[in-house]
Amino acid sequence: MNLRDIKKDIEYVIGAFVDDCSIFLEINPGKNAEEVTDLIDEAVDLYNGLRDRLGKPEGAKRAYFDAIRKELLEKVDALYDRLSAAVKKGLGE
Repeated sequence: MNLRDIKKDIEYVIGAFVDDCSIFLEINPGKNAEEVTDLIDEAVDLYNGLRDRLGKPEGAKRAYFDAIRKELLEKVDALYDRLSAAVKKGLGE
């Protein structure tokens, strides 16, 4: 694993999440728009934070990048759980 690959992973995973949020907002205007917009903001903050940390590896690079990749997947999974709850709530209204 190298720096370029992890940058691509971060961009792809968070980009896919933002795309899913945007699709929900487009298909269901006004339904939980504020909650989903907040999720997008959190995803962008996560993106910026992870990208900033990539430039300052601490210790062994491989272990450091593995930890960042693990954090990425865990946090985006949590964001998807929250998006799922918002979608169910929005469609149930």
